[in-house]
Amino acid sequence: MALHQRDDGGGGSSDGRGKAALCDDGAEPGAPAHAAGRVPPWTEQLTLRGLVVSVAVGTMYSVIVMKLNLTTGLNPTLNVSAALISFVMLRGWTQALARLGRAVRPLTRQENTVVQTCAVACYSIGAAGGFGSYLLGLNKKTYEMAGVDMEGNVGTKEPGVGWMMGFLFAVAFVGILALVPLRKILVIDYKLTYPSGTATAVLINGFHAPKGDDVAKMQVNGFTKYFAISFFWSFFQWFYSGGDHCGFSQFPTLGLRAWKHSFFFDFNLTYVGAGMICPHLVNISLLLGSILSWGVMWPLIADLKGNWYPADLPESSMRSLQGYKAFICIALILGDGIYNFTKIILKTVASMLDKSKQKSTKNGEDTLSLVEQHRNEVFVRDSLPNWLAFVGYFALSVVAVITIPRMFPELKWYYAVVAYLLAPALGFSNAYGSGLTDINMAFNYGKVALLILAAAAGKEHGVVAGMVGCGMVKCMTSISADLMQDFKTGHLTLTSPRSMLIAQIIGTAMGCVISPLTFYVFYNAFDIGNQDSPWKAPYALIYRNIAILGVEGFSALPMHCLQLCCGFFAFALVANLMRDFLPQKYGKWVPLPMAMGFPFLVGASFAIDMCAGSLIVYIWHKIDRSKAAHMVPAVASGFICGDGLWIFPASLLALAKITPPMCMAFASTH
Repeated sequence: MALHQRDDGGGGSSDGRGKAALCDDGAEPGAPAHAAGRVPPWTEQLTLRGLVVSVAVGTMYSVIVMKLNLTTGLNPTLNVSAALISFVMLRGWTQALARLGRAVRPLTRQENTVVQTCAVACYSIGAAGGFGSYLLGLNKKTYEMAGVDMEGNVGTKEPGVGWMMGFLFAVAFVGILALVPLRKILVIDYKLTYPSGTATAVLINGFHAPKGDDVAKMQVNGFTKYFAISFFWSFFQWFYSGGDHCGFSQFPTLGLRAWKHSFFFDFNLTYVGAGMICPHLVNISLLLGSILSWGVMWPLIADLKGNWYPADLPESSMRSLQGYKAFICIALILGDGIYNFTKIILKTVASMLDKSKQKSTKNGEDTLSLVEQHRNEVFVRDSLPNWLAFVGYFALSVVAVITIPRMFPELKWYYAVVAYLLAPALGFSNAYGSGLTDINMAFNYGKVALLILAAAAGKEHGVVAGMVGCGMVKCMTSISADLMQDFKTGHLTLTSPRSMLIAQIIGTAMGCVISPLTFYVFYNAFDIGNQDSPWKAPYALIYRNIAILGVEGFSALPMHCLQLCCGFFAFALVANLMRDFLPQKYGKWVPLPMAMGFPFLVGASFAIDMCAGSLIVYIWHKIDRSKAAHMVPAVASGFICGDGLWIFPASLLALAKITPPMCMAFASTH
């Protein structure tokens, strides 16, 4: 699940930033864009060095996203970070060749945008591909954790590189072609803001502005410094982690009693960096959820062992404490998801009606500035023929309808046909809502499909059919919204939509290969799905339990769990209503139910890491607001990428059965 509001609260730009992006290089609103130079044709925006950098950035972020998927399931918006890393690598490439005396093509904002688009498309497959949720939920370990005694818990399929690649190739490209004919309507006619795409364009335009070089140098130096610190800190920590509950990741910073309830700072710089990117409210909501669940509820329910559930059941059983953790978390997620799903659908319909009224009352008046006219002209110049998009969509849909039921006989072909008939409408709705709110609702579309298909397919096939159908819908709708975010970035940086689309296709193809390979390395190197390890992969269990809920109904819940689930479902609805209808000065402090739900299964330590990142940003803004505005994305990216890159050598060492030489652990003197 992606965190946009980022949700999942905010990763986009403010309205002021969006308006600032309408002018290039600090030009006046009436000045023609790129007056100082030509806009290169689309063939020059796609370069060999750009492809090489895209592979490097896409692979790095695929590793980072995979780690996030398999530890907490929380994914912050990384578009801005990817644009920064792309610029750092492209700039380093050109400067290195220039020092060697080689003639190099100047780096342009268009090339930067294309590389960022390709890299984002690549790692987005890792987020939308279900490696930590619906696909992993099919394996035997998740099946056993969900409860072999659950009547509707039927069907497994072990992860495999081959079938995962085939599944992704079958479903990923449909999401790209579904909305290509509608890109002009969404970006130009409706003028949707797409905050994350706009923020990325602001950053890229700033890099290539005449006065942006000093800021760019400062950001590059900051990223490099904190990347090195993060990488070597992770390397240093590895030496002390030779055993269970060992190392700095288990440091009882708040005391041993708090540590037993997962309250400690675990020195994970990935989550410190993610906390610097996420809004303060998201991090505070995570901490509140941690306190409510691990600080209050789970100790109280554990004391009721023998009363609410049999004392002889292990805590990992869905009929014991683990069941309360999983299903209450699901209630929060579904309550928040249904509310936001309904709100965004209503907001989308109201906005479209409003746009159509405005269009009918303009009577052909052209009030666009020269800058905006030039942007629109570039955006529609190199368009993909609509007939080609329709033919491609139809051909890919036919291939998917034939191949996916062969991979998963539990999913009947007519379910796949319905999914692809609904895909353009669902993709448009999600892309429009994402443009209004910056919330990618693909995970909610997927959960709706999961419940419906699980119930329709019945006890024998419902779990597998539900999760596969969920994956088809989630993948298609997520990629559609991501594509429109990138098109908005391209519109604001005067990048050809044809080069953007080709970059998206190349990046998606890369992701369909890189993500399964990355997952396979993780799956073999670490104990994925072990609820007592850092690699909990909580959403695999959540998705399988949602499918079981769709098949069995409320009979799947432990004693008194239904009442608790109803209470938290209602809380999610009430909290969202308060956020939307209370005065802004009060509503902005209401916690986010979705963010509160993340720690219910995972634990509190990562929330403390995220809050540490938020505290760094808060103090930095108090000391030097101007510098913080420029440097926070660079420092956060350095933390995330350095720690993420260490995963490669750590995985190789684990595969080679090389263990750390020491175990640093803590025990009470009593």
